[in-house]
Formats: sequence, structure tokens, C-alpha cells
Amino acid sequence: MNKIAKKIVSVVLVSCFALSMAGCGSSESSDNSLGTVEDGKLIMATNAFFPPYEYYEGDEIVGIDAEIAQAVADNLGLELVIEDVEFDSIIAGVQSGKYDIGCAGMTVTEDRLASVNFTTSYATGIQSVIVTEDSEITDIDTLLSGNYTVGVQSGTTGDIYMSSSLEDGGVGEENVDRYAKGNDAVVALLSGKVDAVVIDNQPALAFVAANEGLKILDTAYAIEEYAMAVNKDNEELLTAINEALAALTADGTIDSIIEKYIPSEEA
Repeated sequence: MNKIAKKIVSVVLVSCFALSMAGCGSSESSDNSLGTVEDGKLIMATNAFFPPYEYYEGDEIVGIDAEIAQAVADNLGLELVIEDVEFDSIIAGVQSGKYDIGCAGMTVTEDRLASVNFTTSYATGIQSVIVTEDSEITDIDTLLSGNYTVGVQSGTTGDIYMSSSLEDGGVGEENVDRYAKGNDAVVALLSGKVDAVVIDNQPALAFVAANEGLKILDTAYAIEEYAMAVNKDNEELLTAINEALAALTADGTIDSIIEKYIPSEEA
């Protein structure tokens, strides 16, 4: 090998060594084409006190949302990371780029759409009213027409609906007590601090089953569609998740996850 050839080889070797962190001569580097917060990960914000959608089993967060998000992450080749946060901080966290998705039995609303995008819906929720068994509140009309105090989980659609004026189907801001967790609102109901709790039906069923002396009014207050919140600037991730949800719906994965937690004979 002549001197010029030796110099060329030396330059190439030194360049590859210096640029090894950028993957010189390798096809294994990632361009993070989905624009996730961390390369190779899907960071999900939730509030893990909303059974059966998200709750703790020991130290692990499980539930419908957790399993569907895991299936989506697997479909996209990403590692799912779940962060348990206050419910009313989820939208702001997704908007600011702290989390990739918000997945917490979350309903699409006009206010939320001003801050984030939403995926296609993957489940249906019902807003229900919990009262004590001896309550004089017998139906939705009674609740809305009386001077009752309603407990809600802060930032949820139950909060949004109930905080509306009577003309808009709520009890008004002055008659709403907000709590960080749905269970805290139920405790307030049991202690007589509030007259009713408005929350999604499946958590309502779990809370009533776990606490004697409570019941759910027969009439549903509202019917909603659940979806995942995604940052407005990340159309690539939104499109990818929607494609994953479509595939998981088509192959029956989502139905089987929901059926696992909400058997059809109990739905």
C-alpha cells in the first residue's frame, strides 16, 4: 500500500471513530420519526385511580387504558412508560411535550381540543350519579333542580358538566366540590360532605361495590367516547396511533381487553 492510500485509510478510520456516536458505518441509529419525547419510548400520562381503566395492582398500573396503550406501543415498536399524575395536569403535560399521550378514560371536549389533538375513540363511557341509599335524590332531574352539592374529580367531564349552569344541564360552580381522586369524592359522599358524586360508570360501579350504603341512579347522565390526547405538533404520532388502533380493533385485541375488565353480561 502506498503512502497516499495509507493516509486515506487512516482518515476514514479516525473519522468513523470520531463519529461512532452518530452511527458511522452502522444502520442501527434511530431518527425518532414519530417524534416521541424519548427515542424508543411512548410516555403515557394517566391518573391511576379510575378502575377498571387504570388502577394499581401492587406497584403496577393495570386496567383497560394501560393494556390498550401497551398494545399500541407494541404495534409501534415502542416501550410503554406510564406516569401517574393528577388528572387535571394531563392535558397541560401533553401540550407542553412532557408526555407523548394522555390516556385516562379521557373524553374529547371542545376545551381540550383547543390544547391537544385526540385519536380515534377506543371505548365508550357513561357519566353516572352515585348517591346514598337513603338519598332523596331519585333521578337526574331531582339532582339538577335542587340545591345539592355534587362531588367530582377535578378536571374530569363530570366536573365540567356539573360546573355548568342549570340551563346548561349542571348544578352551577357554587355547588361543586372538587377532589384530586374519584375515591376522595366518594369518601366525602359517605361522610355527608356532598349529596352526590358524578363520575364515569365503571369507576362508579367499583366504588359502590366497595362501599356499603351507596347506589347509582338508574338513568345515565351522559354518554361519552374515550380517546388518547396527543400533542398538536405531532401529527406523525397521531397518525401512527390511529393506524395502530384501527389494526387492534380489526384483529379483536381492543374488544378482548375491554371484555377482560368489563364482561359483556355486566356491561
